[in-house]
Formats: sequence, C-alpha cells, structure tokens
Amino acid sequence: MFTLAHLSDPHLGPLPDPKLFQLLSKRILGYLNWQRNRSKIMGSTYLDQLVEDMKSKAPDHIAVTGDLVNIALPLEIAGARTWLEEIGEPNDVSVVPGNHDAYVPGAVRKARTAWWPYMCADENDGAPAEKTRSEATFPYVRIRNDIAMVGVTTGRATAPWFATGRVGSDQAMRLRSVLEELGKEGLFRIVMLHHPPFRKATKWHKRLSDASRVRAVVKRAGAELILHGHTHIDSFEEIEGPSGPVPVVGVPSATSAPGGHNPAARYNLFKIDKTNSGWTCRMEEHGFDAPNEPVKLLSERDVAVPNAG
Repeated sequence: MFTLAHLSDPHLGPLPDPKLFQLLSKRILGYLNWQRNRSKIMGSTYLDQLVEDMKSKAPDHIAVTGDLVNIALPLEIAGARTWLEEIGEPNDVSVVPGNHDAYVPGAVRKARTAWWPYMCADENDGAPAEKTRSEATFPYVRIRNDIAMVGVTTGRATAPWFATGRVGSDQAMRLRSVLEELGKEGLFRIVMLHHPPFRKATKWHKRLSDASRVRAVVKRAGAELILHGHTHIDSFEEIEGPSGPVPVVGVPSATSAPGGHNPAARYNLFKIDKTNSGWTCRMEEHGFDAPNEPVKLLSERDVAVPNAG
C-alpha cells in the first residue's frame, strides 16, 4: 500500500517587511489584503499542528499543490524553501506552483529555481537532473513503486484583481504524451496542479482559463486521480476519462483558522493499493473542526478509480 498526503495553499507567514519599490506593482493589493484579512486567519499555529499530525501518519509521499507564499517577495520564496526542508526531503515531497507563487512577472521563475529539488523529475540515465539544469520544467514525473506523480504548473503572473491560471498548449501536449506512456506501463497516475480543471470550479477571475484543454487531455489519455488547491475549500468532483470518471479532489488551505468563511485547515490522505482486479483508493480527511481543538479524522471514503476491477 502507498500512502500519499496532500495539502495546499499554506500561504506561509508572517509576511516579511517589503521594500517600497517591491510594492510598486500588484503586490500592494496583496500586502494590504494580508494586513487586513489573511494575517488574522492564516497567522496562527494551525499549519504547524497540521504538519505535525500529517508527519505522524508517516506518509510515503507528500504533495503540495501551490500557493506557498503570498506576494512572492524574495524572502518569502527563500522562507518557503526552508519550510519545505522541514516537512520532508526532496525525494519525498512534490510541489507545483500556484498563482501567488507567480504573483508578479519573474516571481515564478525564482520560485521554480529555489524549490527545484521538490519539483524536478526523477533521475534520468543514471545522472541526477541537477547536473543538467537548476530550474524545474513541467510536467515532471516522479514514480514511487507503481505510483506516478505528474506535476503540472498553472501559475502565471496576472493583472491586479485576477488569480487565473493557465496550462498552455505546449505543456498540455507534453502532459498528454506523459499520461499515455504512464498508462501503458499500468501505473496509478496522479496529476497535481493548483487550479481545479472542472467546470464552474471557481469565480471567473480566479478560473483555470484553459481548463477545457486539461479535460480534453484527461479524456483522451486518462488518469487515476487529480489533486488541486486554490479554492480553499474541500471538494470532490469528477471529469471524463477514457475508461470512466476521473476523481478530482481539492483541499482547504493548510492555514485556515476554524470558524472562518472557508473550511478550517486540512490535509488529505490517500491509501492506494494494487490488487489482482485493479486499484483501490481510500481517502481520509484530517483537520480542525473547532478552535483550540487538535487535528482529528473528519471523514473517510472509498474513491472509485477508473479500471479498478
């Protein structure tokens, strides 16, 4: 059995004091939002408690689906690398960037370079990938046992008041090829991305602008599970695959305090097993349901996997 933990949108705080010139952009809006709102619901110890509980479950791998930072200041990006090192080794943690990681032009490139060990492909031809490049490329593939984790980036710098994402035609074509090859090998394919790809997933100004392109890829090439963040809510949807519906699972922000507008901080555990008749997948939701209470098991369910029997 393979156990995968999924958390998203930690929006790590506190926010470093920015220099004036760093605020002469869209960052000023995010900075004001942090001071007025986010610091109150994301500035507590809930993330530390959540991570401690998650690590106590000893998952085989951890998926982090974006928005590690708030306004992508250089100190935030460096601090996020330190946080990643605290939750696990690069071989055991896979990351994809979100829209906040790409808050202003050039930010996502810096994030991809700083966090590269956590979102690079497995070694190729016996040589570590860091010997050939220092910046992550997408989609990347990591295979653990018979589980293939496919990291897709949707993080793009956008105009003020927009939080849209985009996969792009080139990445989509590579994704289709990757999923087809992994499918031929009989692997359990987990697609990780920040923005949800299903219809009406979020407001227009926060949507994945080419979600239909992702759905077309999955419909043709297939996948067993899709994980995302971005919406800060728990969600369970399905999109069409070649052999049946493909589950799409979102998780609340890992720093949301209980009692707020959105669900409290949470992580999901997926227990994946290969049997003689196909794949099985059991999902557990762990998180907070009240202030000053510890992390607890909130719910569990069997996830129907395409071609599982």
